[in-house]
Amino acid sequence: MLNHYETVFILTPVLSDVQAKEAVEKYKAILTENGAIITNEENWGLRKLQYPIQKKSSGFYSLLQFDAESTIIATLETQFRRDERVLRFLSFRLDKYAFEYAEKRKSVKSKEVKEN
Repeated sequence: MLNHYETVFILTPVLSDVQAKEAVEKYKAILTENGAIITNEENWGLRKLQYPIQKKSSGFYSLLQFDAESTIIATLETQFRRDERVLRFLSFRLDKYAFEYAEKRKSVKSKEVKEN
């Protein structure tokens, strides 16, 4: 049975935009190779951190929403821990209410993109 997951990770700010996109593509590839279906991807860009992490005050934020089996989370988080470019990450399973909210947010975001 596939569960709905959401992962947010912060990449180090010393990367260029191209390098940050490559890192996101790497994690998307890991997910798809392990049978996950990516339903949404958001690049929140370079943002200031609330508190310094590894003496850095900003980072590239990315969000991935996907449907997968629970075993893939351990694989993904192992890859996050091995990568020096990742400052922080958080993965969690969406319950039915969080999933409904995520779908609503995704539809609002797509309307905004179409209007612009």
